[in-house]
Amino acid sequence: MTAFTQRSQLCHHSDTYLHSWTSGVRVTSAPTLEVPDSLWKAETSVQSVGPTDARRCVSRPQADLQLGLTQEEVRRRRAYHGWNEFDISEDEPLWRKYLSQFKDPLILLLLASAVISIIMHQFDDAISITVVAVVLSCVQEYRSEKSLEELGKLVPPECHCVREGNLEHLLARELVPGDTVCLSVGEKVPADLRLFEATDLSVDESSLTGETTPCTKSTAHQPASTNGDIASRSNIAFMGTLVRYGKAKGIVIGTGENSEFGEVFKMMQAEEAPKTPLQKSMDLLGKQLSLYSFCIIGVIMLVGWLQGKSLLDMFTIGVSLAVAAIPEGLPIVVTVTLALGVMRMVKKRAIIKKLPIVETLGCCNVICSDKTGTLTKNEMTVTQLFTSDGQHAEVTGVGYNGQGEVLLNGEVIHGFSCQSISKIVEVGCVCNDSIIRNHNVLGRPTEGALIALAMKVGLEGLQREYVRVEEHPFSSEKKWMAVRCDKAGVYFMKGAYEQVIRFCSSYNSRGSALPLNHQQVELYQQQISYMGSGGLRVLAFASGSEMGKLTFLGLVGIIDPPRSGVKEAVGTLISSGVTIKMITGDSQETAMSIGQLIHTRLRKCINGVAVTDGVPGSALCPQISVFYRASPRHKLKIVKSLQNNGAVVAMTGDGVNDAVALKAADIGVAMGQTGTDVCKEAADMILVDDDFQTIMSAIEEGKGIYNNIKNFVCFQLSTSIAALTLISLATLMNFPNPLNAMQILWINIIMDGPPAQSLGVEPVDRDIIRKPPRNVGDSIITRSLIVKVLVSAFIIVCGTLYVFWREDNVITPRDTTMTFTCFVFFDMFNALSSRSQTRMVHEMGLCSNRTFCFAVLASIMGQLLVIYFPPLQSVFQTESLSVLDLVFLVSLTSSVCAVSEVIKKVERWRGVEKSPPSDFFHEV
Repeated sequence: MTAFTQRSQLCHHSDTYLHSWTSGVRVTSAPTLEVPDSLWKAETSVQSVGPTDARRCVSRPQADLQLGLTQEEVRRRRAYHGWNEFDISEDEPLWRKYLSQFKDPLILLLLASAVISIIMHQFDDAISITVVAVVLSCVQEYRSEKSLEELGKLVPPECHCVREGNLEHLLARELVPGDTVCLSVGEKVPADLRLFEATDLSVDESSLTGETTPCTKSTAHQPASTNGDIASRSNIAFMGTLVRYGKAKGIVIGTGENSEFGEVFKMMQAEEAPKTPLQKSMDLLGKQLSLYSFCIIGVIMLVGWLQGKSLLDMFTIGVSLAVAAIPEGLPIVVTVTLALGVMRMVKKRAIIKKLPIVETLGCCNVICSDKTGTLTKNEMTVTQLFTSDGQHAEVTGVGYNGQGEVLLNGEVIHGFSCQSISKIVEVGCVCNDSIIRNHNVLGRPTEGALIALAMKVGLEGLQREYVRVEEHPFSSEKKWMAVRCDKAGVYFMKGAYEQVIRFCSSYNSRGSALPLNHQQVELYQQQISYMGSGGLRVLAFASGSEMGKLTFLGLVGIIDPPRSGVKEAVGTLISSGVTIKMITGDSQETAMSIGQLIHTRLRKCINGVAVTDGVPGSALCPQISVFYRASPRHKLKIVKSLQNNGAVVAMTGDGVNDAVALKAADIGVAMGQTGTDVCKEAADMILVDDDFQTIMSAIEEGKGIYNNIKNFVCFQLSTSIAALTLISLATLMNFPNPLNAMQILWINIIMDGPPAQSLGVEPVDRDIIRKPPRNVGDSIITRSLIVKVLVSAFIIVCGTLYVFWREDNVITPRDTTMTFTCFVFFDMFNALSSRSQTRMVHEMGLCSNRTFCFAVLASIMGQLLVIYFPPLQSVFQTESLSVLDLVFLVSLTSSVCAVSEVIKKVERWRGVEKSPPSDFFHEV
């Protein structure tokens, strides 16, 4: 049984008493709310309190609705229930969490490389490798608990509470179950409250449920709910929600982790962020390189020992081969490439909190987007007007401002240029208790939309011209509001159509009042159905000198519209192979209308309640595009279901109700402007300007980063295999070593240095967004990449051995210089062809990556210094070469680039790189 169901039962047990209290029965003594022992015991644990006191807390809470609790009772309950806050406990020591990061195979491989470097007295390599390993191990841990800490900020710092008959101003953390709390407009609810007084109370629960429209609350008795539906509990005000309108009193039934927000907190504690595809690829690559490298090294040592060579000599050779084989530059390039991607995303108004997430975006194939505040602005806006005489007007612009126009038959309506429309605007402006200040509405969002409509027509000043002499306030029971003003005693009324039409006896026709007939009523009913099918909330307007004989003026359609640019961004993402799924707490009609406005593919819908374990609804998640009435638990199940079907899921959201799903998703995306602190901390990426289009740029960046990492792997593996093969052949065949120790070290610097690092900053291909997301199960080392690596390594080895053989296979300074320079030039041309696995060199442009050009130029200049600068000649045992020698070497080594270009051409012709899109992308 969930904590929510238990709290519902508590309300059910106390409803008899509460109903008599709110019905006007005066209570003269402190009442006792008998609460089942199972409820209190299930939700709490006794902390530093004896058995007698604990029993008293359970059996006799003595909740007095008028006088409140005594200080002694408060202390007793606090000892039992704890403070009204979230306890962020450190279950595992920090040092143990840090050491657990070193389970990564690539990190272990790096540390082994560092140990070998120390044995070989290469202390500079050992230090740099160790630093990289330590940095990589810290990347994921530095903010692991932040999202849980931010939940504590949801509890408002202060509240008004009745204790010992006095209204006190307290810190919200001091509340205990049984306290009486007073609420007013603009306050956040400090704990879960069972309401026993409510005057026109309206609470914004969008951060918890995703509902756009504020929820009307009452004190009416309701049966215990067993389905966990928050929206059905209209007599409960939940912690962290905002009082939009009215005032109320309630008794605390849930604090801290025992509140509904506490359920979200506990789900977040239990949820762990999944490993990114890049992390999985690096794990696999590390294991593969370790296995292959040490197998080859073991075989070479065994063969050498069987040949009669010294075991110590063979161990030394094996260590040298290990240093050459382990790609210590790979983690550096990965980190630098991801960091540069993060910097580029900042310029595009997106903050990436975890480096590997940048690459994960490249294989994202499903985006689950919250509707309210993400796809829409969470601002009610008037979009349509229908006058009583049959005229239909469109309203442009969104938000609580005057930006936009009212268009009737293509003409802009301003002021009183159209009496039929201005009359509607006048009633909506005067019969209104809300105001707009700094683009924010103070009051009801629906009334704020009517004020914004008046601003667009230029009639917002009417609100100050009328003085009310009589008022009939809005209530959820009446569903209408009316005011009478001093000007000729005119009544202005707005509200639900079925209620307003009961007070009307005529309708307005171009300024004249005509008798209301059945034909007109049918016309209005048809228009209401039309607006409702579009997801609009419809309000009716009337005015007149006498209640019951009002003149019907027309209808207004209000909606929370899609954000600007969302439709285009969604269309581009869907065309590129990314499936979009909209998840909302709103009704089916509203969800479907917004979905159709955004994209025609968003049409299949299902109730979020259906997405539960053991129900076929969860298996339907890949086929469904719109989920309505979805709670935080439903959102989490949707994300999990999609992940179980093999999807890489990005989840966008702005409210607390999205936080758990954001953490569970492969990529959590929070809104920077409208997002709550909890949402931002649980997310991996934050959109600074709440622009959904930024996700498209992020996916493009992620694909480009993965390609750059793949390019580096191709270059380094081909060079490493070539160097490993040279040393192995020289060792196994008793040949003199063609390269000395300093030359091998210089080659190692080039392999892991500027030319290799510059491959990580290759500009993103403009057409990459059109390519489908890569399969997360694919290894970074594909068959195509292996072919290119082996071919390049074969050409480098053959070319280098040919030069060595051409120089009579005698070890002289000239021989080593020619062989050494040949290998370095091979490296440069190999790096040039490795800039892209699909595009030709002439298509990329030689100077499109300036960093690469400078790196190669610096490497060539360094090689020339090694050849021609006397002090370096003595160090590297080289001598000067002639111009013809250099021309010969350039001609020979360019063959590796030419062959690689031919392979790209063949692959493009055969369509090797064009993988067919997954069926997953076309299920919606």
